[in-house]
Amino acid sequence: MRFIFLSLLLVISPIWPIGENPLVGDPYIIVNKKTNELAYILDGEVKQVYEVATGKSDSVTPEGEHTVTVKAVDPYYRKENIEGGNKKNPLGSRWIGFDAEETDGRIYGIHGTNNPASIGHYVTNGCVRMKNEDVEILFEEVLIGMKVLVISSDEGFEEIGKKHGAIADN
Repeated sequence: MRFIFLSLLLVISPIWPIGENPLVGDPYIIVNKKTNELAYILDGEVKQVYEVATGKSDSVTPEGEHTVTVKAVDPYYRKENIEGGNKKNPLGSRWIGFDAEETDGRIYGIHGTNNPASIGHYVTNGCVRMKNEDVEILFEEVLIGMKVLVISSDEGFEEIGKKHGAIADN
């Protein structure tokens, strides 16, 4: 009898994985390459939109849903051997790496910049570039394991979020 009661309770529980994802609204990031904007979504709504820079050609910033795997304060720029915190460091003050193209968050990421005038343009080698003050705010919200969707779309963030399960479709 106890087993039947517990089984029934589990099946009617709101966390039972039937139907729509009960975790809609978990933190989520959408990068729209078409508008060079990044949206931070929390609790099923767009909380903040930031202007960003993306790849100098359409193919260099990999599209798809990726996972945040690395976070770093004052990241080291290996390509030119520039220490983190150095004003010459093009990665700026924060690195949020994601696993695009199986790179484990070491090649592609969302990061700051030492060239804020580049924001809003198509200039990167594949990363998503933000103003340092913006990436520092976002960095505090981002969790390892969080999803990052990179897309090129004419749709708004609400519609994109609904299609990808980040925002409930009411």
